[in-house]
Amino acid sequence: MLSPTRIEFETYTLPNGLQVILSPHPVAPTVAVLVLYKVGSVNEPRGKTGFAHLFEHMMFQGSENVPREMHFKYVEANGGVLNGFTSYDLTVYFELLPASKLPLGLWLESDRMRALQVSQENLDNQRAVVKEERRLSVDNQPYARALERLREIAYDNFANQHSIIGSMEDLDNATLEDVQTFFRTYYAPNNAILVVAGDYDEATAREWIERYFADIPAQPAPPPVDVSEPDREERREVFVDPLASVPAVAVCWKIPPRGTLENDALQIAGDVLASGRASRLYQRLVKQEQIAISVSGGAEARPAPSLFRLFVLHHPHVAPERVEQVLYEEIQELAKMGITERELERVRAQLLAQRWSDNLYYGMQSPLGRALGLAYFAGFEGDPDGVNRALERLLAITPDDVQRAVQQFLHTPRNRTVMHIQAGAPQAQ
Repeated sequence: MLSPTRIEFETYTLPNGLQVILSPHPVAPTVAVLVLYKVGSVNEPRGKTGFAHLFEHMMFQGSENVPREMHFKYVEANGGVLNGFTSYDLTVYFELLPASKLPLGLWLESDRMRALQVSQENLDNQRAVVKEERRLSVDNQPYARALERLREIAYDNFANQHSIIGSMEDLDNATLEDVQTFFRTYYAPNNAILVVAGDYDEATAREWIERYFADIPAQPAPPPVDVSEPDREERREVFVDPLASVPAVAVCWKIPPRGTLENDALQIAGDVLASGRASRLYQRLVKQEQIAISVSGGAEARPAPSLFRLFVLHHPHVAPERVEQVLYEEIQELAKMGITERELERVRAQLLAQRWSDNLYYGMQSPLGRALGLAYFAGFEGDPDGVNRALERLLAITPDDVQRAVQQFLHTPRNRTVMHIQAGAPQAQ
């Protein structure tokens, strides 16, 4: 089965190393300007966690020609929206603007790439913001600290272990020299990808890009990061979460990275097992046996060894061992009998619907969804055309492919991590 429409693009590289991807697509009078920097938490050494996410905030604090807070105001005053996000492997910034405002988006991104204001005042201000964000999103959220701990014990390599938001101690210890060095190392044109998608004239866009970006100096290439992971035996831990109202079971396995047949097949397995109310685990745990409240999970698709995760909130009277037993029984059934053609068709239909929707962030019919897709494949796999092959690759997965992957990577305690999350404060000894 083939994807119905190909995403057309042109790509070239400026002398300073900036990769440019152009994808004109005049379905609506809007344009997306997106810059991907090849830096995420995986690039952070011990003692400097949270720097990539901290810089996501720093990038909105002003540059040579754009005062603090004005990046937002310039975009919103011209009818646009903007945002940024950090992941384990990359950081992305974007503006979605009326088509006539393409020069504004390019100028704003080039000005902060060239001359961000990395000052002590901005560092102190944004350090406080990020610490408060950690309190709200991790430290004071049920299950969040448990899942952060799950990742720490699931991986052996520090590059993969630590959270994106970082630790309070490392944020407190960050110096101005630390963050200035981080900016010079990772926020350079030769470590970035610029994507422009939407309604515009390609020749005119090339002229604007040359004007704004060509003279930004390149920097020495960032140091490579070893993300390899050893095989190991099962690990188990009990985590007491004082914020949780009901107990939970979290299980994960280390699996191959994105772009492999095995990871693709486990994406399908994750949908069959845990995606939505039609999934096997929801039907078994929630509907039939009524021992769980919710089920979620699936396969990551990172360029490093990834995780296949299952997370179950279960009723307090149910033993976590019983929940585990059901998880392993359903995995065993999938490993033994495979998936049905009906299940595979359901997953394929979901994949097609998601890709060709006009959803602002994900659908490939939208400028921003198109820009994100091209940027991801250029950043993750070194080839933006992967966006055209990925769906075809997933649609070509067979029941046998899924069965083999489940047998090899899930139907085994090897590389498995299990956490029983208990609700309520720890009891005094």
